[in-house]
Amino acid sequence: MRPRAKHRPQAGRRRPSPAAPPAEPVPLAITRLGAQGDGIARLPDGAPVFLPDALPGERITARLTARRGDGWTAEQLTREADSPERAPPPCPQFGVCGGCTVQHLADTAYAAWKRGLLMETLARAGFADAPVAALQRTPAGRRRRADLAIARAGDDVRIGFNRRGARSVAHIAGCLVLDPCILALTDPLRMALAGTPWPQRAGSAVVNLTDTGADLLLEAEAAPDAGARERLIAFARGAGLARLSWRPARARGADAPEPIIQFRAPRMRFGDVVVPVPPGAFLQASPEGEAAILAAVLAALEPLGKRGGKARIADLFAGLGTLSFPLARLGRVLAMEGDGPAIEALGAAARKADMAGRISAERRDLAARPLAGNELAGLDAVVLDPPFAGAEAQCRALAGSRVPLIVYVSCNPAALARDARLLAGGGYHLAGATPIDQFLWSGHLETVAVFQR
Repeated sequence: MRPRAKHRPQAGRRRPSPAAPPAEPVPLAITRLGAQGDGIARLPDGAPVFLPDALPGERITARLTARRGDGWTAEQLTREADSPERAPPPCPQFGVCGGCTVQHLADTAYAAWKRGLLMETLARAGFADAPVAALQRTPAGRRRRADLAIARAGDDVRIGFNRRGARSVAHIAGCLVLDPCILALTDPLRMALAGTPWPQRAGSAVVNLTDTGADLLLEAEAAPDAGARERLIAFARGAGLARLSWRPARARGADAPEPIIQFRAPRMRFGDVVVPVPPGAFLQASPEGEAAILAAVLAALEPLGKRGGKARIADLFAGLGTLSFPLARLGRVLAMEGDGPAIEALGAAARKADMAGRISAERRDLAARPLAGNELAGLDAVVLDPPFAGAEAQCRALAGSRVPLIVYVSCNPAALARDARLLAGGGYHLAGATPIDQFLWSGHLETVAVFQR
């Protein structure tokens, strides 16, 4: 066996940065805004530095705090001058609450940055020439779904979002993103929990604003005792909840939630069909965001309207049928979803609406067993709306298919880029993409991407 040659550094290769941050402050020039809303600068060795609340063009003296990938996070010490695109954050909790990261950017520049996130991601994936539509924007104060953290320290109970850069919880004193109906629940819930030792340390509150009222699912390590249940029922009645449930923490997708009290059955209307909503079910973040997604999907499928209602469409990762029921106007829909309660609710609603002949519902883990091979034959279109991690296995199967039209609804540009490369390898081209700002003042972005053969 030949001995290995000694390693020689390649020309231009960045030297690894030290493991511990230097103690002395460093001067930084912010060159761009990153995908999470951090200002990005570079050290003399080329390592990137990520600074919250910093904008391109600003010169900042900062202290490096911790490693992040091949670079550093940092905190500002001084800022020489403000960027002309800097604006006063509208929320007094900005910089403390970790929910919003880009409220300090002027509105026009913010919209350009948000659309640019998608354009940059697609360009890096090899789709620099793909048409990107104007940013579809949703208004503030319309977030109808929230996953709030609960933290207890003795009698002190906090309900809110995680603090920026920390694991502690910032109590919501006000929020410009949440629907006021969700915001109005936080103080009464905090007071109800403060009078009982449940939960002992931490938990979460998943809130959905359904058509019939607020549906609240509490998660904690142990079940509430009789005293806690009594206080929670009184809270639910006073707050006008439709339903209150609980389940063990970290049991999502495993243990079924246990209802504590139900005053009205939570329901949602999708298309012309009313669907029962299981506790903690996924809903699009806002009614306006849902409407924008549906409009973009239907626009992409408009040619199928010429089939006289005879198109064959697969709706993958269908959830409760947000898209399935409107799509049924175009033809027969095969709805697939891995979450049992969601697909059962979809199927039950289809049967009750006498649509069983137009919508078939099947529970299926599409990551473990994607729709593939002969199952895809004869389909006129596939619509998929996967979770944050994307749909790698399903897109591999689609890449080998002859489906003429694929409409991909994404909440993660990076996963979309990866899956788009798979489809491109199978002969698809990206005909266009529509960015939808459903998650205001954050780096999260919804996209409807259209792929054709």
